[in-house]
Amino acid sequence: MVLPRPRPCNGCHYRAPMRYGLTLPPFDELADPATLMALAREVEDVGWDGMFLWDHLRHRPPVTDVADPWIALAAVAAVTERITIGPMVTPLARRRPHIVAKQTTTLDHLSRGRLVLGVGLGLDGSGRELSAFGEEMDDRRRAGMLDESLDIVTQLWSGDQVTYRGEHYLVDDTSFLPRPIQRPRIPIWLAARWPRRRPLLRAARWDGLFPIELESPDQLAEALSVVLDVRGDLDGFDVALHAYPGVDPTPWAAAGATWWLLRFDGGTTTAEVRASIAAGPPQG
Repeated sequence: MVLPRPRPCNGCHYRAPMRYGLTLPPFDELADPATLMALAREVEDVGWDGMFLWDHLRHRPPVTDVADPWIALAAVAAVTERITIGPMVTPLARRRPHIVAKQTTTLDHLSRGRLVLGVGLGLDGSGRELSAFGEEMDDRRRAGMLDESLDIVTQLWSGDQVTYRGEHYLVDDTSFLPRPIQRPRIPIWLAARWPRRRPLLRAARWDGLFPIELESPDQLAEALSVVLDVRGDLDGFDVALHAYPGVDPTPWAAAGATWWLLRFDGGTTTAEVRASIAAGPPQG
């Protein structure tokens, strides 16, 4: 079935038809990699467009079990052929950028160019995954680490010799091969908590936005006006909304969303996810 093109948001040019996916927390029942592999096959068979995993080391109660999303994504990539995959989102400041550059390149090759890198600032309130391990707690410093990490990751993806000396990181005359499959690079989507402006400005520099805590399509349109002020248009820029099952995506598409990601919280059962997958994407 051909999906109708959503009405472009104010200031946009052509916007691709909405795509549909799921964001799953790999917690408790969903911490089993075999379960995630089985769900990914169902996602692809039913006709969804993507499956993304939360990136956490631990989570607040009542969650107990937490799986590593990167190893799980590799397993998902190996058993699928079409769907887009990726972390949604990884707190890049608590990861080493050169390791992320190597992991994402390998995952891009394994998935044959189906990876999106979702990144964000991260927070400690979801389970003390910063304070419990001595990670940087200051938001401004983590923001600086995030920006430097993105610079380093994308430079290392180029395959060229890289020398980088920042406030937080050092790369000394190093190159990484192979390059990722995707050109000009693996897409990067930035998380942004509404109504904070700085994360929106950061997202405008890259390939997509993953807005958090929006309450209405009007708020999305307002957030995208900030992005438009920087970019001039939204050509090639993805906007990935996550919402609970049952919410109508139509007004959000009209406001500028290009991806509709079903949201499932910690404590979600495999049966609940499976039922939503089987129901199919909201627009057929």
